[in-house]
Amino acid sequence: MPLHISQGGQHRAIADLELTPAEAEQLHAALCYALGEQPPPPDAPECRQPVHYSGGRQRY
Repeated sequence: MPLHISQGGQHRAIADLELTPAEAEQLHAALCYALGEQPPPPDAPECRQPVHYSGGRQRY
């Protein structure tokens, strides 16, 4: 997977990111957690859509 590296909004480099399935799963979970406070865009994947629980609380 290509990883685009930037600093201060300016492109710095592109590197190949190679992850094991376990590492990819950890990265996915960490990103979902980090983005949890941000409302997901309408075209977000299912994992970013809110889950509605009884009692009205939501969790991403």
